[in-house]
Amino acid sequence: MAYRFDFSSLADYTPVLVQGVATTVGLTLIGGVLGVGIGIAGAAARSSGNAPVRFAVGSYVELIRNTPFLVQLFFIFFGLPSLGVRLPEWQAAVLAMVINLGAYATEIIRAGIDATPKGQIEAGASLGMTGPQIFRYIILGPAMGKIWPALTSQIIIVMLGSSVCSQIAVEELSFAANFIQSRNFRPFEVYFLATALYLALAIALRWLLARLGDRMFRGGARV
Repeated sequence: MAYRFDFSSLADYTPVLVQGVATTVGLTLIGGVLGVGIGIAGAAARSSGNAPVRFAVGSYVELIRNTPFLVQLFFIFFGLPSLGVRLPEWQAAVLAMVINLGAYATEIIRAGIDATPKGQIEAGASLGMTGPQIFRYIILGPAMGKIWPALTSQIIIVMLGSSVCSQIAVEELSFAANFIQSRNFRPFEVYFLATALYLALAIALRWLLARLGDRMFRGGARV
């Protein structure tokens, strides 16, 4: 018997889908901003002359980059309560995304920092600029312009990875899709729509970040 497609049955669950999309966007926004912030701090630390700090940050980067995001999420949500640290689902998901993106962003930004010509740093010092001023205006700005496309891709990967947060009952888009198909028993239609929504979110996020990069770095970060 031929399968009969019926997308009309999804109309009754529009509020659930909207809530799922909104939660995914919220997770991505908070995780992206804080994760990039950690990446900048981590890249600065790894480029510093303090060996213990470089070792600590390097260990964090290697730990996160070589373990699955799902395991990190489960450790935060299920493991930390054993130590007396309990976080609600939303906070656990945000923390996991921030820590994960921060590790990858650290290495991406560090690559941009390492590409800064030494002559530019020496020129800044000869003009009497302080260390923080040199880092902000001579090192970080051009470095971010160079690595912005790679950082954009990583933020999108983290956004798509937020789908596993449904495993701890965070009501994001994947959670919404699972909930709907358990009610209307139309898995093809539900997951087809979820796929289309994730695709639209990824394209929209890439476009927005590209425009942001153009605005912040004067066209040096086209994606």
